[in-house]
Amino acid sequence: MRRLVLALDSMLGLREAARFGGSNLAAAAALADLAGVDAVRLGIEDEPKPAAEADVRELRRAARRFELRMAASPSLVKLALETRPDRVLVAAGARDGGPAGGALDLRAGGAPVAPVVHTLREAGISVSLRVPPRLDSVKAAHAHNASGVELYTGAILDLPEAERRAELEALADAVRLAAKLRLGIAIGGGLDYATVVEVLADLPAAQCVAVGRAAIARALLVGLDVAVRDLRTAIQ
Repeated sequence: MRRLVLALDSMLGLREAARFGGSNLAAAAALADLAGVDAVRLGIEDEPKPAAEADVRELRRAARRFELRMAASPSLVKLALETRPDRVLVAAGARDGGPAGGALDLRAGGAPVAPVVHTLREAGISVSLRVPPRLDSVKAAHAHNASGVELYTGAILDLPEAERRAELEALADAVRLAAKLRLGIAIGGGLDYATVVEVLADLPAAQCVAVGRAAIARALLVGLDVAVRDLRTAIQ
């Protein structure tokens, strides 16, 4: 059975938009656990918005299994060592020139990703790298001694049909290589209830799916329990 990770970052975006000082992250984590997610995730940057260290600590205490998405930053490594998430996902940061949480570019040697992976794994924390669905990126993640990869789908979903088909084939190739290299395999980035079915159709080796905004948006209409259960049905 595929693992389902629910990213809660969009809840913090709603908090910022509403200028609401409280947090419902602990309640959301509890409800998500009951509904059947395998882990909840929160992303953090060096800048304390929208997520702050207090949010990470709160979610770590509340969640049965907690994943931290972070940039390759020494200050965030320190936070990860203190809070000890079940898994760290290292992704591009806002300072890398692209969207926060995007795919890493490991072609230039990966610095400073390699020392981040080494430090966290030495501390017994599983580390995955969010990378483009390309063979060279999967090979680079393996060379960095990552526990796994999360292949970023955010750049695929809005492409014209012909380009999209080609990119989905490249994604399938990347999944097959990751499986041969015995890396953990997740996909994530911009997925919703329809596109996740399409993307997974040719990815039998994909072990984990991460979804965020689409699930939270649906939860506003039907409740988090139904939103998560519908999503779990969709990914199997």
